[in-house]
Amino acid sequence: MAKSDFYQKVYKIVEQIPYGKVTTYGAISGAIGVRSGARTVGYALNNLITHPGGEKYPAHRVVNAMGQLTGRGHFPGDSMREKLEQEGVSFKKEYTVDIDKHFWSPVEAAENLSE
Repeated sequence: MAKSDFYQKVYKIVEQIPYGKVTTYGAISGAIGVRSGARTVGYALNNLITHPGGEKYPAHRVVNAMGQLTGRGHFPGDSMREKLEQEGVSFKKEYTVDIDKHFWSPVEAAENLSE
């Protein structure tokens, strides 16, 4: 799959993440069908954040598998955490969301749409 196709699929999933929910780099990658593509999802989101128009995508809702805000360095100040808190996302530690409580599965969402 071409990089641009992969990135577009990532963006399509990211724009579907519900308010107050989070998903992971790996869950997005798996939904696309690339099992070891979590790092590439991160690259796609970094590309999104640094380009005009990227702010319309809720990239702040993507965390690592443990719920850590590993992408927070790509957001100004502490805005990734602040945005999640404004949406009602709770944290177990300073930069770790309660992934069990707030996880959204893009695979399950796609399955529900096809039923």
